Amino acid sequence: MTDTDAPEPGPVDRRMLEALVCPVTQAPLSYDAEAQELISKAAHLAYPIRGGIPIMLEEEARKID
Repeated sequence: MTDTDAPEPGPVDRRMLEALVCPVTQAPLSYDAEAQELISKAAHLAYPIRGGIPIMLEEEARKID
């Protein structure tokens, strides 16, 4: 599969997002639709959403200020 064959990001289920918490701190997450990330202000991490699926692994998260 090439980059041009990659599936488009799927819609994100808001009810699912409301149920998710940060795996590091157990704190609530906020959804950044533009960046397709879940933000943990408590852990200063941004978890990516790929193809509509949140990747809730600390090693996949981006550090934020």
